[in-house]
Amino acid sequence: MEPLKFKSSLKCNGCVNAIKPFMDSLEEISSWNVDLDSPEKIIEVNTNDQNISGLEEKLSKEITKIGYTIERI
Repeated sequence: MEPLKFKSSLKCNGCVNAIKPFMDSLEEISSWNVDLDSPEKIIEVNTNDQNISGLEEKLSKEITKIGYTIERI
């Protein structure tokens, strides 16, 4: 399955560390990575879950609670 990609408001490794506990806790995610060198700070999420819209909604809701924004691209 193609990875899901999101542009984000993350700015640094501290921001990545802020979302790390949440991202690591999701069973639907097999791996994830943030490209802080890209202008859009792309979060790439690999999943085996077929319910992509459910995962996308969960990510958006919880990352917003932590204080950041994401938008699927």
